[in-house]
Amino acid sequence: MEKFHAHIYYEKETFGNAQKLVKKAYNQDGVVVGRMHEKPIGPHPKWSCQLLFSKDQLTNMMIWLLENRKGLTVFIHPVTGNDFLDHTEHAIWLGEKLELNLEELQ
Repeated sequence: MEKFHAHIYYEKETFGNAQKLVKKAYNQDGVVVGRMHEKPIGPHPKWSCQLLFSKDQLTNMMIWLLENRKGLTVFIHPVTGNDFLDHTEHAIWLGEKLELNLEELQ
């Protein structure tokens, strides 16, 4: 577990809050910020943006996300090569736990 993804979830009504959070994420050292999707992608049930960071950043990123998510749901998981386990058994939720489309991972 060398790398982690954090997926920030939002919808039309919370898009502005998500944009502010993503903009702040660009200032976090070593964090790679993905695109802001305006439709569900892969197993993710809502619009989302992915952040990529190292395991050394996990604690700091979790604290940073807790302090800055402003009610948005954030899904964090390791990148081990086993997408199914990463998105189920190894998952961490900040906020509402959502049901993923796990069929996308099989």
